[in-house]
Amino acid sequence: MKLLFATLLLCSLLLSSSFSETAMAYEESSYCSSKCSDRCSVAGVRDRCLKYCGICCSECKCVPSGTYGNKHECPCYRDKLNKKGKPKCP
Repeated sequence: MKLLFATLLLCSLLLSSSFSETAMAYEESSYCSSKCSDRCSVAGVRDRCLKYCGICCSECKCVPSGTYGNKHECPCYRDKLNKKGKPKCP
């Protein structure tokens, strides 16, 4: 009986942790999509801006305010470079 209880307890802990990770990933995803949507609202090539902003947001966990500049608010976002040494994040 004790073995069964311990097994059920362990299974419930594993399941609850997997649900919390999924919820956190969803919150991060919605955070990035709303912030990047604001950031790229006036971009000439909006789909490319959203793509790279999303990549940078998921890695840095932040997006500078406004549609341009303000990169000092997020040093990780500011310091990411592409292969050519140019800024990666819009």
